[in-house]
Amino acid sequence: MQKIKIGVLREEKSPPDKRVPLTPLICSELLRKYPALEIAVQPSKIRCYSDDEYTSFGIALQEDLSDCDVLMGVKEVPAEKLIPGKRYFFFSHTIKKQAHNQKLMKALIANNIKMTDYETLTDKNHNRIIGFGRYAGVVGAYNGILGYGLKYDLFRLKPAHLCRDRAEMEEELKRVKLPNIKIALTGGGRVANGVIETLSALRIRKVTADEFLSNSFREPVYCQLNPRDYVERPEDHNFDLNDFFKNPEHFVSKFVPYTKVTDLFISSHYWDPRSPKLFTKDDMKANDFHISVIADITCDIDGSVPTTMRASTIQQPFYGYNILNDKEDLPFNKDTVCIMAVDNLPCELPRDASDDFGKDLTERVLPFLFGDDEFKIIDRATICENGQLNKGFEYLKDYAF
Repeated sequence: MQKIKIGVLREEKSPPDKRVPLTPLICSELLRKYPALEIAVQPSKIRCYSDDEYTSFGIALQEDLSDCDVLMGVKEVPAEKLIPGKRYFFFSHTIKKQAHNQKLMKALIANNIKMTDYETLTDKNHNRIIGFGRYAGVVGAYNGILGYGLKYDLFRLKPAHLCRDRAEMEEELKRVKLPNIKIALTGGGRVANGVIETLSALRIRKVTADEFLSNSFREPVYCQLNPRDYVERPEDHNFDLNDFFKNPEHFVSKFVPYTKVTDLFISSHYWDPRSPKLFTKDDMKANDFHISVIADITCDIDGSVPTTMRASTIQQPFYGYNILNDKEDLPFNKDTVCIMAVDNLPCELPRDASDDFGKDLTERVLPFLFGDDEFKIIDRATICENGQLNKGFEYLKDYAF
């Protein structure tokens, strides 16, 4: 391995993010494993791991990271903070042509940045290999339960961001006693798996979609809905997963029956803008619409969940949707649906989420940076370099230039 120096960036996007790509312990393990590696960490007062924790593991603090070969952060680096000609890894939130990050995209090109986005890192089968999705699910489900408790004055939980770590959060869950409600969740990836971890901590029983629709229970239950459960082709009512991935616009929703039996809905599936909405605001006006709390972890504004009118915040995670006047309202009013749409959920448990992410980064990505990348995993995830868009990202041309 040739000598390489990694710089861990201070998060400077506002509002600040406490997560890190590499924890102090993971940094020390990397230095032991790769003798030719150096790591420097930019000092930070808001990071979930303190400067002292890094130095106690022998990791150098360094304000100026311009001598580093690779710079790693979590969220977007402000355009004015980019160091020209460097290699960066972070979540750029540019691949969907997000309007608020066009300035950043243009700056990456103008500064000849070699930009690898964590979101675009995929294995040879094009499955994502890294992300914070698991902890978005873990915390999103917790917030959904917390919101249900507040709406019906059943129990009050400490918000996840006030818990030191996941262990304390799960201690809070031991105080929860749910009535015989039905919880529906969508999705089958990392986010949904995180949701299931939290529901499992509550010992909530899983039932099939058919049982969920047809049966009554004397205990709380949940069902996990995959695309074949909530979309179909309108002409023949069939479902083919590959066809859905390639042509989601050819499908219509068949989710409405679930809206009539679900108490708490947790949205944790990936949504393509070409896909149908799960239900409409008109569907919500039906007398038998039953959902009273929605935890929209996907947080696509006006996306698959039509009540997600805006993202909420960690400090104020809930708002209400008034079905009658189609406006935002107080979250726990009798006539409103309580909406949880925090768009940075892993930040509520930043130490746990950072540790989980850093382990994946170490095992699934960094070996290819330090050695042979047979399947070009990092190259395929690199959006731009030398002032040009790379193969697979040419569709960003009108956005980037």
